[in-house]
Amino acid sequence: MNFLSVTDLTPDQLAEVVALGLEVKRDPASVAGALSGKTIGLFFAKPSLRTWVSTDIAADQLGMHPLLLPGAQVGLGSREAPQDVGRVLDRYLDALGMRVFGHEDLVAVATNMEAPVINLLSDREHPCQALADVMTVAEHRPVEGSVIAFVGDGNNVAHSLMLAATMLGAEIRVATPPGYEPDPEIVATARSFGTVVVTDDPAEAVAAADAVYTDVWASMGQEAEAQERRRLFERYRIDSELFGRAADDAIFLHCLPAHRGEEVTDEVLDHARSRVIDQAENRLHSFKAILLYLLR
Repeated sequence: MNFLSVTDLTPDQLAEVVALGLEVKRDPASVAGALSGKTIGLFFAKPSLRTWVSTDIAADQLGMHPLLLPGAQVGLGSREAPQDVGRVLDRYLDALGMRVFGHEDLVAVATNMEAPVINLLSDREHPCQALADVMTVAEHRPVEGSVIAFVGDGNNVAHSLMLAATMLGAEIRVATPPGYEPDPEIVATARSFGTVVVTDDPAEAVAAADAVYTDVWASMGQEAEAQERRRLFERYRIDSELFGRAADDAIFLHCLPAHRGEEVTDEVLDHARSRVIDQAENRLHSFKAILLYLLR
């Protein structure tokens, strides 16, 4: 079983993994060394802080041997074909985590492996981030029945959040500038699980929401578009006025890194109800949970 998309799990399985992540966080000693003797490869074609550190430490604390596979060293798609990389690594590893540019590279490798492949980020989805996101919401209030607002670019983070939120019974509202909406196919899949609102009005999305989420306006690989995006996304900045439209006890979420003063102001990022550091910590616990679910 792979974890390339949130929908590789059923809603019940997703709920089980989130519950396991919460339990692992409460009692890390209960799973210490649970995957002793296993090895996971961690492939990074893109820079990383939280993903690299959290996955490496999670594997180590479960007793696994984490092996860093730098993108330049592997040469995926240039030095070596993805299908050959998959076939070779399958002889060495018990699991493989991959942070890539193109989602098709993940699929090509996973198709040629029996060991589970975990999406650590692609241009289509960021499912491990979504696990941490809904886990952070669950620490605040039940995910089922919550309203989660995502304001900004309809990107990979928005895609996985939409799927995870609706699968667990939350309403998701996504506000983007025209032309930057999430993938219609993913919107349709999320709507098959629950309520999805896509709008160009950030105030509409945030109104009375239980959690307000944003991400950078230009992701890695979109640097050339950054100046134009700043102009188009200006009114989608989460500031105190916009955050104030959410529920009185609403939390603020951001997957980080944040560009302070662009997609979010300092007063919101550092607000008493900002949960961005909890969210970053939960990358560790939720990754342990998905490893345990796939390998134990």
